[in-house]
Amino acid sequence: MTDRREAVRSNAKYLRNVRPVDPEEVSEYVDGQPHPAVVRRILREEAFDLGLVEREDGTFVPVDEGSVRPPFHGVEAFPERYARTLEDLLVERHGADWHAGESGDELRETIRRLKDAYFRQHPVEYDETAALGYAIYHLPDYYAAVQYVLAELAEASLLPRTLRVLDVGAGVGGPALGLHDFLPDDARVAYHAVEPSDAADVLERLLDGTGRNFRATVHRERAEAFDPDGEFDLVLFGNVLSELDDPAAVARRYLDALAADGSLVALAPADRNTSIGLREVERSLTDRATVFSPTVRLWPGEEPSDEGWSFTVKPDLAVPPFQRRLDDAATGPDASPGEFVNVDVQFSYAVLRPDGKRRYDFSPDPDRFAKMAEMDRHVPNRIDLVAVKLSHDLSDGDANPLFRVGDGSEAVDHYAVLTRETALNADLGTADYGDLLVFEGALALWNDDEGAYNLVVDEETTVDRVPP
Repeated sequence: MTDRREAVRSNAKYLRNVRPVDPEEVSEYVDGQPHPAVVRRILREEAFDLGLVEREDGTFVPVDEGSVRPPFHGVEAFPERYARTLEDLLVERHGADWHAGESGDELRETIRRLKDAYFRQHPVEYDETAALGYAIYHLPDYYAAVQYVLAELAEASLLPRTLRVLDVGAGVGGPALGLHDFLPDDARVAYHAVEPSDAADVLERLLDGTGRNFRATVHRERAEAFDPDGEFDLVLFGNVLSELDDPAAVARRYLDALAADGSLVALAPADRNTSIGLREVERSLTDRATVFSPTVRLWPGEEPSDEGWSFTVKPDLAVPPFQRRLDDAATGPDASPGEFVNVDVQFSYAVLRPDGKRRYDFSPDPDRFAKMAEMDRHVPNRIDLVAVKLSHDLSDGDANPLFRVGDGSEAVDHYAVLTRETALNADLGTADYGDLLVFEGALALWNDDEGAYNLVVDEETTVDRVPP
């Protein structure tokens, strides 16, 4: 078998420089003329190392070099093909009426326990039922969240077409499927998942539906014990840091597995504890890597020391059928309509890179712009400053629009308050989370009730969005 594999590799290396590598043609050049299906399997297994991608016609061609920038307009729904696979798993485990009766009650109670454990920051053990409950409730929103972060890297041409990925604590596969669907079909991916729990069973089943150029390997080991082999272009921590005993130490160790021009991407739920925990991990790594986004350090040599609760909000997803079934079948006095529907896409994230790249390569002029670390010097004056928008509107519509902002030097919270919108300051409201803004003539005030600085944006203030 070793000789056959090497013969296939050798012929593929030659033919790739001449014409598309056809398994039927290669078969003719290998001793014993193995069936083309056998050759195709070997080529698929060796494609990443050979620099080949498989086309729809079954031939293999050299992968294009460079980065990918696929069109991305957000995520509207969890794909039906993955939903069917999850429901197949539920039917196999609990029968056609998995959402009703005792099995439905068990799944609903499991989801309640999972949500309560996360809220209380208690450890979670993923047995088979917990993994399925987790998939029902979280697979769609995690599938969506990772794509919004990948879009930032792609926009900056920092997502290579040949991609080595290490997904630490991969869970049931939301980020893995989102990564797969975000990338174009001709991207060449070597995907490695680290997942020790029963969630790996769900993950492997869902990965069966990925494309021919997405080579997946699941390592059933704990993140703390796994020894990554080689360098990776993308190291992903998808909603797992809060479940580790020492998340900062684990993340630091996996930085060693990151290529010099790679990206470490960490995601967390938007709730207060996990979001702040994510920022703490991020800040512990800045001696080894630069924050690419969203909390860019604009001032050289400065680091934030504020609380750091910051998260983005994206459009809701369509309700997946498996969530609707489980929710509709809920009965009893404790049943609450919508309790098992989770279509909110709200999350915290951090992207770090060893090469020093930032989404905004911008250093403020200290003779012109005020630094948030020195905001007490500027109260109650009008000032110019630069800041990254770090929230959606926090006012809930019953007061002036309010947005969290930061420049990477802040020791306490800073909020931009839009008291009067004009054509010259409208960018504050319309800018996306993570966008860089230039403020001219903002009024700096101290809010004693909140223990924070307010930057009042009114008819005398201009706000301009700076493109990446």
